[in-house]
Amino acid sequence: MSSTTILVCYALRRGRGALADPDVDDITRQINLIGQHILDQGGNRVAIYLHNSVELIATLFACSFYNLTAIILPFNQPDEAVLSMLRRSAADTVVTAPGVFPFDSIVQHYPAVRQLIWVVDEGSRHMDWNEVPKGTGGSVNVSTWQDIVNEAPLDGGKELPPLDGQQSPRDVTVFWQSRPGALEEMVRFTSANLVSAVAAQIFAIPTSQRLNPSDLFLPADSLANTHTLVLTLAALYSNASVAFNSVGGGAATLAVATQGVAPTVVVATPEALLRTHAETASRLGSFLGSKVHWLQTRALVQGGVMPAASLLSSLNDSASPATGARPGKLRLLFAAERAGAGTPPLSSAVLSDLRVFTRARVVYALSAAKVAGAVAQTGFYDYRVFDDACSHFGPPLTSTEFYLRDKDAHRVTDDKIEGEVSRRPSPLAAPRRPAKLL
Repeated sequence: MSSTTILVCYALRRGRGALADPDVDDITRQINLIGQHILDQGGNRVAIYLHNSVELIATLFACSFYNLTAIILPFNQPDEAVLSMLRRSAADTVVTAPGVFPFDSIVQHYPAVRQLIWVVDEGSRHMDWNEVPKGTGGSVNVSTWQDIVNEAPLDGGKELPPLDGQQSPRDVTVFWQSRPGALEEMVRFTSANLVSAVAAQIFAIPTSQRLNPSDLFLPADSLANTHTLVLTLAALYSNASVAFNSVGGGAATLAVATQGVAPTVVVATPEALLRTHAETASRLGSFLGSKVHWLQTRALVQGGVMPAASLLSSLNDSASPATGARPGKLRLLFAAERAGAGTPPLSSAVLSDLRVFTRARVVYALSAAKVAGAVAQTGFYDYRVFDDACSHFGPPLTSTEFYLRDKDAHRVTDDKIEGEVSRRPSPLAAPRRPAKLL
């Protein structure tokens, strides 16, 4: 990662109607000060337990620049799951928020935690968060993000450490949860894995449609999922503006996820897209509305013409889903099915409807535990509709390799490539599952 990857504008939504726009130099300073503080206190393996936020990304960059191991924990987990993930990852430092992290329980059952950094919201900063609860023996160094930043000299931390001569950034550890209540699978990704995944996502989009400085990117899925994280890093590298809000990873619909912002690119969960589709489709009950939708779908599928604002389309504007403060600005939607995790599938018909409803292109991907980013995803201009209940995932990205073996009717021939994905000793190998790549 180079220093240019953070030279972007951020918009952070904190509560309903409250917007903050951190300065780029201020974020650079936070990265430096937090990274140096963790290093000075003897930190080595840093667990990040936060909802989507600037602090999460800043901690990730701090770990990269200061040769620390970043461990991203899925947010809003039971206390037992958090304790298990800390033990398995051997974390010695935790960056988290008050009220969501079971401090007393962790200190009692996992004494290896030596350092805790609270990220305190503005309304609670008047309280003393540096006090160590009785019974811990003072073994944990407790501080707040804001104190570390505010107590440092104003001219300190303005320049990132030079990368020349430094070692490659350490691995990033993530946890993959196949289903609620199941033991999370711990996966390590090298910096090469992540760089390859970011590059693959950038070049998977046609040149004229790639992320650029005029875009506002909103990750409405958890950054603990590598698909969302890789796309966010791709947006940062492309100098797009990035918006974070507290509903990231748990938004029920696109309307909830995009409240208060006007994104042009969104990463959403399949669940949110399905609810958005169901709510919008229920408002198209009239004969005229259904006919307009049919005409738009035919133009899209048969002629490859994306829906645009017109007198005809305006008849269905009242039924269209709300997509932020400026409806109609959204141009690209990303979503991913998590292999083996019980994610509800999206059919090609649903994807086609979403393109008509939102007037945005939809890229549907398959993600897997041991693959950074996406395994495969639909082509940018692929508007085909099939009779299958599940949409196809398109070709593999350039960051992945597939090893297929024949099974039953799925065979590799001169005119098609079908088979079962076979495990190979490769860090990018996908789990075994029947695959049909179109």
